[in-house]
Amino acid sequence: MDKATPKADIYKANLDRAAPLLAKIKDEGIGHFIDGKVVPAISGATFETTSPIDGAVLATVARGNAEDIDRAATAASLAFKSWRDMAPAMRRKLLHRLADAIEANADDIAVLECVDTGQAYRFMAKAALRAAENFRFFADKCTEARDGQSTPSDEHWNISTRVPIGPVGVITPWNTPFMLSTWKIAPALAAGCTVVHKPAEWSPITAQWLAKLAKEAGIPDGVLNTVHGFGEDAGKALTQHPAIKAIGFVGESSTGSAIMAQGAPTLKRVHFELGGKNPVIVFDDADLDRALDAVVFMIYSLNGERCTSSSRLLVQQSIAETFTAKLAARVRALKVGHPLDPATEIGPLIHERHLAKVCSYADIARQDGAIIAVGGKPYAGPGGGHYVEPTLVTGANQTMRVAQEEVFGPFLTVIPFRDETDAIEIANDVQYGLTGYVWTSDMGRALRVADALEAGMIWLNSENVRHLPTPFGGMKASGIGRDGGDYSFDFYMETKHVSLARGTHKIQRLGV
Repeated sequence: MDKATPKADIYKANLDRAAPLLAKIKDEGIGHFIDGKVVPAISGATFETTSPIDGAVLATVARGNAEDIDRAATAASLAFKSWRDMAPAMRRKLLHRLADAIEANADDIAVLECVDTGQAYRFMAKAALRAAENFRFFADKCTEARDGQSTPSDEHWNISTRVPIGPVGVITPWNTPFMLSTWKIAPALAAGCTVVHKPAEWSPITAQWLAKLAKEAGIPDGVLNTVHGFGEDAGKALTQHPAIKAIGFVGESSTGSAIMAQGAPTLKRVHFELGGKNPVIVFDDADLDRALDAVVFMIYSLNGERCTSSSRLLVQQSIAETFTAKLAARVRALKVGHPLDPATEIGPLIHERHLAKVCSYADIARQDGAIIAVGGKPYAGPGGGHYVEPTLVTGANQTMRVAQEEVFGPFLTVIPFRDETDAIEIANDVQYGLTGYVWTSDMGRALRVADALEAGMIWLNSENVRHLPTPFGGMKASGIGRDGGDYSFDFYMETKHVSLARGTHKIQRLGV
């Protein structure tokens, strides 16, 4: 369907597309995918996954434990050598086939992701295509993954190369699960690693699709394995397994700390993309119309359930009242509704526990003396699911919890600032350091602020626009390491130095 198709027709088509897919998934259930086969948990344990739209049970899911992780890690270990040694051009070909398969199934993946996570179709329609793009990008880098440097000295010819680290564990979140899993898995496979994937238990459906599509594309058995379950058993076992050489994780900062501790006895390499309390700083000389669009988009898109959301608006005092009034009008106009409706801008939150968490911060804001200018309570959405009103908090200062803690929902806190120095001080006064956004027409100031902000990624006069070759990651409690381009290979591969003597240097003689 093209842009001219009425939204009501798209909504109905989405419902019609989702119905048989969901019926099949509910009938078959969701098992682990290990060594090329769908298998139940060894213990026989299961759990139910439900839709945030109406609480309906979507499927019964295998609940993995240490035995299932060991089975998957063994499969990944046995498959590693042949995958590592496969000609890079062949790996590239297989990963392109997988990208083709993702594109061919993008509409099905999108509607399933909406029903499983509550994310709006307008965003999920593009997420599967971005997942295919992730595989294409890293597929084309297969042939350069082992590239190194030549650093000759007077007596030696020194070269470096990279080799895949081995089987790796990938633990992914529930907010945009299909796309974010490919963000980790694609570079790992391109590097020559094998993977054990542990998806978030709140959104398990599309992980099974990825594993099946990989097999259909010709990815050898054991190269990509999926084990479902909870963090305290399957996740913990994955981080502790001696055959798993590294863990890539996207999620909460506290969970990242636990993973570091669990992986310490086996000296796991870790890459963490963690939480954020990201500032968007709007100076009075900015293009205020564009800034307003970006402010709204970067906190209220994807239900605000994104690590890079700009959840703190720092606005210069001279324009704060006018800018905030325009912002409040936009927030009130946001459309909350069924995620399969293309008119919907905010769908239901992922889980009833998360809904309760997000709503609790409205009470916290009031207790601390802030004002709930818009929203702040559950929304009576279709199906009676986990809907929340998009929320705007004003009258806040940097000491308040709503200015310090990650809410991870459609929840924006406004904090006025005096000048450049004040803006930088407020922006950096949090434990996190993932992203920052700066709006000003003064490019000198833009660069000064970008240099001073304690964050891994800065966008100047822009919302978050991802470019795959660039480094993605945070500072402080927002993470360790970088994804993207060659930076991903630095994590999934070991650098090896080889020194070849010219045969002319003097060797010390002992015992002569």
